[in-house]
Amino acid sequence: MVQTTAIEKKIGDELVVIRDVKKYFPIKGGVLRRTIGQLKAVDGVSFSIRKGETLGIVGESGSGKSTLGRVLIRLLDPTEGQILFNNEDITKLRQRQIRPIRQNMQIVFQDPFASLNAKMSVEQLVEEPLIVQGSISKKERKERVKAMIEKVGLRVDDLQKYPHEFSGGQRQRISIARALILEPKFVICDEPVSALDVSIQAQVLNLMKDLQDDLGLTYLFIAHDLSVVKHISDRVAVMYLGRIAEIAPKKELYENPMHPYTKALLSAIPMIDLNETPQTKREKIKLPGDLPSPANPPSGCAFRTRCPKAFDRCAIDRPELQEIQTDHFVACHLYSEGTI
Repeated sequence: MVQTTAIEKKIGDELVVIRDVKKYFPIKGGVLRRTIGQLKAVDGVSFSIRKGETLGIVGESGSGKSTLGRVLIRLLDPTEGQILFNNEDITKLRQRQIRPIRQNMQIVFQDPFASLNAKMSVEQLVEEPLIVQGSISKKERKERVKAMIEKVGLRVDDLQKYPHEFSGGQRQRISIARALILEPKFVICDEPVSALDVSIQAQVLNLMKDLQDDLGLTYLFIAHDLSVVKHISDRVAVMYLGRIAEIAPKKELYENPMHPYTKALLSAIPMIDLNETPQTKREKIKLPGDLPSPANPPSGCAFRTRCPKAFDRCAIDRPELQEIQTDHFVACHLYSEGTI
């Protein structure tokens, strides 16, 4: 039985709870294509998401963010662990069993042009989830599609157009309308603005915040841009090589990062300070080496091979998330050893 985590005990009123979730992909080799190893994309992640909040997840490419999102919504089956949605265990449900639940769990993908069928009109794209669920009449479907397309900032006249006739920002609005047409409670946003121009990013983010307020949505927002995550999130989790390194309320994490990896990420955010002097200039932390392979992660702490503060225990024991300050959890031996 998977144990209740320290984070879960602190939060309460959760819509989503994941406990020690892992997702390993087999590595095949040889003439017979036998399994010769495991790629540990997600390696023991636990957290909870409150109803109505936005939890942001950041990290380098290859840290397992997108895989975690797909496992959470059961587009991928977890290798181990437990996933609870609205107090219901969905970890081992079959596709036939999870279809009614998926009405309340939707996802917005990174590339709207790739995720939208180019042969379908906007009306067909947005209406399709309603047809699959088959719960309302054709007339009601048409009315809900018109209302939703206006809610995301497009015109009813756009319903007969096709994805290639729209800009990137408009296509992402169509993707958002498609995800929200079933009136879900929980939406996974998998880097939804990373493919857009900066000016368009702000418009889409503001739209998503407005929709969250209007519809009472709960978001898991995945991104590699820390500025974007800061704009939309209530709490932020930092992932490294399939594990959570730090998780805290947004303001606390950005003003008081504790994990060496979080500090390095935040130091890389471009900032313009007209009053900056050589004495007050923020030092950028340069991490040596590259992200290790998830097929052969380091022993102990996954970050130790690049960490400037690593010591002997880091190579032996895997650090677990511990609460250093109120609602501020860090997986780092430096704090348990009292060296910081």
